[in-house]
Amino acid sequence: MSVTAVPDGLAVELRKVGYSLNSKRIISGVSFQVAPGETLVLLGRSGSGKTTTLKLINRLLESSSGEIFVEGRSQVDWDPIRLRRRIGYVIQDVGLFPHWTVKQNVAMVPRLEGWPEPRVRERVREMLELVGLEIGKFAMRKPGELSGGQRQRVGVARALAADPPILLMDEPFGALDPVTRAELQREFRELAARLKKAIVFVTHDVREALFLGTRIGLFADGRLVGLYEPDEFLHSRDPEAHAFVESLGDGNIIGGANGG
Repeated sequence: MSVTAVPDGLAVELRKVGYSLNSKRIISGVSFQVAPGETLVLLGRSGSGKTTTLKLINRLLESSSGEIFVEGRSQVDWDPIRLRRRIGYVIQDVGLFPHWTVKQNVAMVPRLEGWPEPRVRERVREMLELVGLEIGKFAMRKPGELSGGQRQRVGVARALAADPPILLMDEPFGALDPVTRAELQREFRELAARLKKAIVFVTHDVREALFLGTRIGLFADGRLVGLYEPDEFLHSRDPEAHAFVESLGDGNIIGGANGG
């Protein structure tokens, strides 16, 4: 077992984490902490290492160096299946099982965990209500019968169904039209404030990062070049942060930087 001291109360901690593939460095020296109730947004250009870092947290990829801690335990001390069931995971294309109904998709992890069937049914109802989908209208539909925004809501409901303390989200709204995307961003921010999960959220959209993030972790060339609160990010002198801020032009950030 790991004997490295871990601060109390942290959901996720990375210490100088690196990952290489076929001798090519993908990320190196990545360190950050995420506490319950915090949304850390990993922002960066395509290929900067954001999604790789996300996948290392739930061991979809295995780190080449450094240490990762989940709920105070070294990641290597977790059974991988048990680890992933403690971590909700939402991706851009949702990954719902197409031949299953909405109800079956949302119930998947609670059933794998052996929940009694009455509790599973109640949890499905709670989760669909939480994401704004009427159970009588949507529970028996297949994913192909839903709009993109509805599928994304089901993906969030499935990720939260077993009440995991940690939620990983990889550009979940990136494929949606601008109006639906803005609606889901607002709904998600309200949901995050209510649920108090530890959330790591990947995006290359600076407006989304400023709107959703408690903090922003800026990636460039496989490295975490800075950690900022939203207002700090807007005034950073780091060249990469400045480039993202400049890309905003004179347009408005949705709701202001982490504001109303």
